[in-house]
Parts: sequence; structure tokens; C-alpha cells
Amino acid sequence: MKNVLISGAGIGGLALAHWLRRNGFAVTVVEWARGLRPGGQAVDVRGPALEVVERMGLGDRLRSLSTNMRGMTVVDADGNELFSSTTHTLSGGDLASPDVELLRDDLARLLFDATDGVEHLFDDTITSIDGTRVTFGKAAPRDFDVIVGADGLHSNVRELVFGPESRFLHHLGTNLAVFTAPNFLGLDHWQTFQQGGLVGGGVMSARANSECRVYLGFTGEVAVGHRDVDAQRRLVAEKFADAGWVWPTALEHMWEAPDFHFDSMSQIRMDGWSRGNVVLLGDAGYCGSPLSGQGTSVALVGAYVLAGELAANPGTAFARYEEVLRPYVTANQDLALRNQENGGQPTEEFANVVSSLPLPAY
Repeated sequence: MKNVLISGAGIGGLALAHWLRRNGFAVTVVEWARGLRPGGQAVDVRGPALEVVERMGLGDRLRSLSTNMRGMTVVDADGNELFSSTTHTLSGGDLASPDVELLRDDLARLLFDATDGVEHLFDDTITSIDGTRVTFGKAAPRDFDVIVGADGLHSNVRELVFGPESRFLHHLGTNLAVFTAPNFLGLDHWQTFQQGGLVGGGVMSARANSECRVYLGFTGEVAVGHRDVDAQRRLVAEKFADAGWVWPTALEHMWEAPDFHFDSMSQIRMDGWSRGNVVLLGDAGYCGSPLSGQGTSVALVGAYVLAGELAANPGTAFARYEEVLRPYVTANQDLALRNQENGGQPTEEFANVVSSLPLPAY
């Protein structure tokens, strides 16, 4: 029975762990955080990713976690309403579609609960990879037949095996902070976003209006470490110091938010996603950025395809994984660039790209 190590207990890593265990693999997941990471933005499960979740037997539970947005309002830099809609939202798109929008940490918990029989090593990280031999920061060294980097935009596995991040990361000129706060605007399954100027963002209610998620974005490249949370908070506070609207209140809550997350809007583009017995999954290998609106769906589909190929075609699994998935990934990455040119709004081709991959049967 093949022994697989997955680095990263995020959406892609947990989905892959489920499918591999279901196919009879021995699976270990290592995650640098002390548990499932809280917070994160609202994410969307669309197109073939919905079918992946259905095949996992989690469709009903997924839908029960929906944000159930009723609509949105867009305001200008001074907080004056520009328009409202009850047919679509900035975070989730068309409200009449079968797509499911839910909080990232709710989806992670759902997937984690579906990983019975998987070994989880929290509060640890990979320090070296030499063939099948893996050393950890805390756990004893072990051998694995397959090593999967599902550890995000700033992938440790990618750095160890493929080289410096600078070779693959393409900054799209925008940065985003997300955190949980009390529902200080009293929103009722609603979201309000501000557009205009070099900074902007929005607030959306969450978890039956008991809280909200705050999004703050600004343009330009920054020089703060991706784990230096204090420096990130200070940077965001500086950028929004004179932004007006509801931002003074939002910033007060930002300092207290335990799940504050900040990063650049960037893509990872690579000529190949595997080397030897190491393969990359999701943002680690082909991040499309939140501008695509498809990162979660691509990760879920990627996990399904990789697990399916490892089970069905072990000798050529990595090549087949890339052959099946790359056109879908490329289409979604290119879509993010066109969405960016369109002011962050989905282009007319969005629906076609979302459904562009017929889901293989394994």
C-alpha cells in the first residue's frame, strides 16, 4: 500500500487525503499551524467541484453551510450608495446558480471530518526532502512513496524541491486582508462593498448574522513577510488610516481579530508540477489568485484528479494529472487576469471557464 505525505491541511490537502484514504492509501498530513486554520474569506464551490463534493457524499452538508446571501450594496469612496442587487454578489456571483458559497474555515472543517483513518501532524513542518526520506521540525524522519505539496501560495515543499518562490510567483498588483469581526453594520445576509480609489473592500455578514468578514484591499507591491502578522496589520492600518467610510471601526476590530490573514493577489505559474516523487496541488502549484473566483474549486478538482490518477495509473499518475488538469488551470488563471482588467468583476466567459472540465470517472 502506497504511503503518501501531504503538506498542508487546507482545502486541497484535506480533499486529497479523503480520496487517497478512500482508495486504500496510507496518508499523513503535516500542517505548520496548531490546528485547522480559522478565518479566511468566503469561497465558492462551482462546476465540476460541486460534483467532486457530491461524489464525496458531502453535498447536503456543503449546502447547509452556505452563506445564504440575499444581495449586496456597492458604495463609493464616501459611502454613498451606487447600486444594490438581489440577484448577485461580489463574493459569490449569481445567486440563482447552483454554486455554493461558504466560509473557507467551514469548508476545511467539513473536509477534515471526512478524513477518517488519516494521520494528522499539526504544529510541524517539513525541513528536508531527499528522495523518499523526509525530515520534520519535530517528528522523526520517515520515508514516503509520494510527497504532495498542498501548502499554499508560499509553499514550503515547492521551495525545497523546485527552488525559490521568486521563480514562480507573479504579483498582480493588489493585496488583500481578511478577518472576522462582530457584525458592526447589522447586516442581514448582506454584503456592502466600497469601490474607488487606491484602497477599498467590503463587509459581509456571516454565520446567521452573528459575525461578519471584513475585506480590505489596496494596490502596490509590499515588502512584509507572509507570516509577520504584526507588520501586516500595521501596513493595513497605514493604508486605510484616511480611507473614511466604516474603515475606522473595521480597523479597531482588526487589531483584535485572531484570524487576521493578509497576502498579495498573486499567481503561481510553473512549467511542471512534479519532480521525482514530489507533486504540487492547488495554490502551491497553480494559484490563480482570488481574482479568478475559482481557487477553491480548482483545488477540489485537482485533488480528485490527482488521487484518481494515483489509484488508476500509478506509473504515469503525475503526467496524467497534469495532462487532464492543466487546460482547466490555465483557463482559470487567464480568467483572473481578464477579471482584473474588468475591475475585479467576472467577465462574460466566466460561466464557460467554470464548467470547462468534464469530470473524469475514476
